[in-house]
Amino acid sequence: MTAKDTLLLDQGYQPLRVIPWQRAICMNFLGKVEMVAAHERPIRTVTREYAAPAVVRLLGPYRPQQYIVRFSREGVHVRDRYTCQYCGNRPSRRDLTLDHVLPRHRGGPTSWDNIVTACSPCNLRKGGRTPDEANMPLHVRPLRPRWMPPTRTALGLDEIPPPWRDWLLL
Repeated sequence: MTAKDTLLLDQGYQPLRVIPWQRAICMNFLGKVEMVAAHERPIRTVTREYAAPAVVRLLGPYRPQQYIVRFSREGVHVRDRYTCQYCGNRPSRRDLTLDHVLPRHRGGPTSWDNIVTACSPCNLRKGGRTPDEANMPLHVRPLRPRWMPPTRTALGLDEIPPPWRDWLLL
């Protein structure tokens, strides 16, 4: 990500993706977007100075493409709302683990429908057993998500630029 990348929002101010600032300026000149927030430093040409778009909103309808949500640790935590699926607690993010519902040594795959978020104590207590064997029922059955809200990892960000913080709940 460069210092002047732009966050693209849909008509309802929902984040879609990060685009290069050059594309955002072209879309603005073509009347496809409106600038919602600008970076502090402008873009200068020989004769003019332009506000550097930090956040732009589409003016026309957006038809999302069908896509498959890739499996990731952060994706599982987001799907499970950073909550242990055994006890319901929300420990700190560093205390969250991933747990195979059907343990790997019994042939359980590493997939959306076999992995849940668990706190360390619950993961240790369950061990290599199924939830039924450990008498630890799941709060929610794990499923493959059909969409995933933009996350810091999905957007390829180390940190969130200040102008984007109003639109991203990360």
